[in-house]
Amino acid sequence: MSESTAAWVAAGVRGVLGEHTRAQDSGRTDDVVALYAPDAVLELPGMDPIEGHDALRKAFNSWAPAQPQLHLVTNTVITSSGEDEATASSDVAFLQRGDSGWAVQLVGHYEDTLRRQEGAWRLHRRSTTFQ
Repeated sequence: MSESTAAWVAAGVRGVLGEHTRAQDSGRTDDVVALYAPDAVLELPGMDPIEGHDALRKAFNSWAPAQPQLHLVTNTVITSSGEDEATASSDVAFLQRGDSGWAVQLVGHYEDTLRRQEGAWRLHRRSTTFQ
């Protein structure tokens, strides 16, 4: 893969991850779900896999923020990529603002598989672990 293609893939992947974080933290469920492929799977510790747009919408609606929150996604490394599929590994810290200010609620890790569909990058699988 050429350097320019690799840079284009990396920018697309990071764009999806950033949009996901902003949409989730502002409670824009439909925008979050739109970043997933129709057959996408979300894996979270202690839960059955969440599969497909309807199940994802239900889950993200139930997690809509009741107070200000931030998912800080960092240290993203594109671990493999092609023109139509890429994998990425990222660290995440989840913060919420309460009466005494911002506090870290959890720290975790994302393993993401993204695919290009109809000209746009979409999450196909996200596996989350908590530390």
